[in-house]
Amino acid sequence: MHGNTPYAGRPGEGETTSAQRRAVRRDLAAVTASTRSLLTDEFVVGGEVTDGADGLGATIAVRPPAGQVVSVRLDPDDLKNELAPELAAGAAFQVLRSDAAPDHAS
Repeated sequence: MHGNTPYAGRPGEGETTSAQRRAVRRDLAAVTASTRSLLTDEFVVGGEVTDGADGLGATIAVRPPAGQVVSVRLDPDDLKNELAPELAAGAAFQVLRSDAAPDHAS
Protein backbone atom coordinates (compact mmCIF):
# COMPACT_ATOMS: atom_id res chain seq x y z
CA MET A 1 0.00 0.00 0.00
CA HIS A 2 1.29 3.47 0.84
CA GLY A 3 4.46 4.14 2.82
CA ASN A 4 2.87 6.99 4.75
CA THR A 5 0.38 4.84 6.63
CA PRO A 6 1.01 4.46 10.35
CA TYR A 7 1.18 0.68 9.96
CA ALA A 8 3.63 0.62 7.04
CA GLY A 9 6.68 -1.60 7.37
CA ARG A 10 7.25 -4.54 9.64
CA PRO A 11 5.45 -4.57 12.99
CA GLY A 12 7.50 -2.96 15.73
CA GLU A 13 9.93 -1.36 13.30
CA GLY A 14 10.46 2.34 13.92
CA GLU A 15 8.14 2.50 16.92
CA THR A 16 9.59 4.48 19.81
CA THR A 17 8.33 5.27 23.26
CA SER A 18 8.39 8.67 24.88
CA ALA A 19 10.91 7.30 27.40
CA GLN A 20 13.26 6.29 24.57
CA ARG A 21 12.90 9.69 22.94
CA ARG A 22 13.64 11.46 26.26
CA ALA A 23 16.73 9.30 26.77
CA VAL A 24 18.04 10.12 23.30
CA ARG A 25 17.38 13.84 23.86
CA ARG A 26 19.21 13.68 27.19
CA ASP A 27 22.22 11.91 25.66
CA LEU A 28 22.22 14.28 22.69
CA ALA A 29 22.15 17.30 25.00
CA ALA A 30 25.11 15.90 26.96
CA VAL A 31 27.21 15.37 23.82
CA THR A 32 26.37 18.80 22.39
CA ALA A 33 27.17 20.45 25.74
CA SER A 34 30.50 18.60 25.95
CA THR A 35 31.33 19.62 22.39
CA ARG A 36 30.34 23.23 23.06
CA SER A 37 32.56 23.35 26.16
CA LEU A 38 35.61 22.48 24.03
CA LEU A 39 35.10 25.31 21.56
CA THR A 40 35.01 29.09 21.66
CA ASP A 41 31.73 30.99 21.47
CA GLU A 42 32.26 31.58 17.74
CA PHE A 43 31.31 27.94 17.04
CA VAL A 44 27.63 27.02 16.95
CA VAL A 45 26.78 23.52 18.16
CA GLY A 46 23.36 21.95 17.78
CA GLY A 47 21.62 18.62 17.75
CA GLU A 48 18.42 17.10 16.51
CA VAL A 49 16.56 13.89 17.28
CA THR A 50 14.98 12.29 14.23
CA ASP A 51 12.43 9.53 13.98
CA GLY A 52 12.75 7.65 10.72
CA ALA A 53 11.83 4.28 9.31
CA ASP A 54 14.80 2.77 11.15
CA GLY A 55 13.73 4.25 14.48
CA LEU A 56 15.31 7.07 16.43
CA GLY A 57 18.47 8.76 15.31
CA ALA A 58 20.42 11.84 16.28
CA THR A 59 22.38 14.43 14.33
CA ILE A 60 25.00 16.70 15.85
CA ALA A 61 26.34 19.63 13.86
CA VAL A 62 29.05 22.20 14.52
CA ARG A 63 29.21 25.40 12.48
CA PRO A 64 32.69 26.89 12.73
CA PRO A 65 33.22 30.63 12.26
CA ALA A 66 34.86 29.77 8.91
CA GLY A 67 34.81 26.64 6.79
CA GLN A 68 32.29 23.86 6.32
CA VAL A 69 29.79 22.58 8.87
CA VAL A 70 30.85 19.36 10.59
CA SER A 71 27.99 16.98 11.28
CA VAL A 72 27.43 13.38 12.20
CA ARG A 73 24.30 11.23 12.18
CA LEU A 74 24.26 8.56 14.85
CA ASP A 75 22.20 5.74 16.20
CA PRO A 76 21.07 6.45 19.77
CA ASP A 77 23.40 3.75 21.13
CA ASP A 78 26.38 5.62 19.67
CA LEU A 79 25.71 8.92 21.50
CA LYS A 80 28.68 9.08 23.84
CA ASN A 81 30.53 12.05 25.32
CA GLU A 82 33.73 10.62 23.80
CA LEU A 83 32.46 12.03 20.47
CA ALA A 84 32.79 15.61 21.68
CA PRO A 85 36.58 15.94 21.17
CA GLU A 86 36.34 14.46 17.68
CA LEU A 87 33.55 16.84 16.66
CA ALA A 88 35.38 19.82 18.15
CA ALA A 89 38.61 18.83 16.40
CA GLY A 90 36.80 18.43 13.08
CA ALA A 91 35.27 21.89 13.39
CA ALA A 92 38.63 23.43 14.35
CA PHE A 93 40.20 21.71 11.35
CA GLN A 94 37.62 23.33 9.08
CA VAL A 95 38.71 26.75 10.34
CA LEU A 96 42.35 25.89 9.65
CA ARG A 97 41.47 24.64 6.17
CA SER A 98 39.56 27.81 5.35
CA ASP A 99 42.50 29.93 6.59
CA ALA A 100 44.93 27.92 4.45
CA ALA A 101 42.77 28.06 1.32
CA PRO A 102 43.96 30.54 -1.28
CA ASP A 103 41.91 33.71 -1.52
CA HIS A 104 40.34 33.81 -4.97
CA ALA A 105 38.69 37.20 -4.49
CA SER A 106 40.27 40.03 -6.42
